[in-house]
Amino acid sequence: MRILDTFTPTRTVQTVTEIGRRAELPSSTAHRIVNELVNAGLLERDEDRRVRIGMRLWELSTRSSHALRLRQAAMPFMERVQSRVREHTQLAILEQDEALFLERLSSPASGSNVTRVAGRLPLHASSSGLVLLAFGLPDLQERVLSSGLTQLTRATLSDPHAVRSKLAEVRQLGHAIAPGYIEEVSTGIAVPVRDETGRVIAALSVVLPRDAESDFAIVELHRAATDIARSLGFRS
Repeated sequence: MRILDTFTPTRTVQTVTEIGRRAELPSSTAHRIVNELVNAGLLERDEDRRVRIGMRLWELSTRSSHALRLRQAAMPFMERVQSRVREHTQLAILEQDEALFLERLSSPASGSNVTRVAGRLPLHASSSGLVLLAFGLPDLQERVLSSGLTQLTRATLSDPHAVRSKLAEVRQLGHAIAPGYIEEVSTGIAVPVRDETGRVIAALSVVLPRDAESDFAIVELHRAATDIARSLGFRS
């Protein structure tokens, strides 16, 4: 796991020496374990002997995956949002106190966006994260609010009292608007997605230019979230 954790959305190919250093393993141990993982298909080597995640690992991770089921249910409605709003459309879940993004749809004309598929963002600083936090368990909220809130831009809420107030607003409105929280030129808007029991399991979001009108996007997101929930078996 320490070896696999050295791979990130922006660090997809590494030498064994780099892997060993980042995993804090002796060189001989890193070479031995990497070779075992390559032989099992969980890692692969390229023509320069550098190492990347193998297709076997992707195959195993997608079998009976709850995240894959959610993504498959959401995709048709995400495509509808993206085609109508014509900006980045994203699906995120809660994972280890962060927002983990399962999918992102974009067009060539879409604005700035730092989000990547399989990338993560802080819960307090992203519209998707605020939704997941607002509808999450109280112990999650307390853990996040007491952990030290990083300010990514001048607009990011980093004071716990301000974040609590924002979470109450999200629960009241049923959506989160985060103007300039991640990038000063963009506004994130997110709504909750519920499973068959009515529990919030994901956040569906769009990223608009900072000065863009948001009402139409909010309507489209709520409509899509309702359709996703119904496809998962939720009956309100």
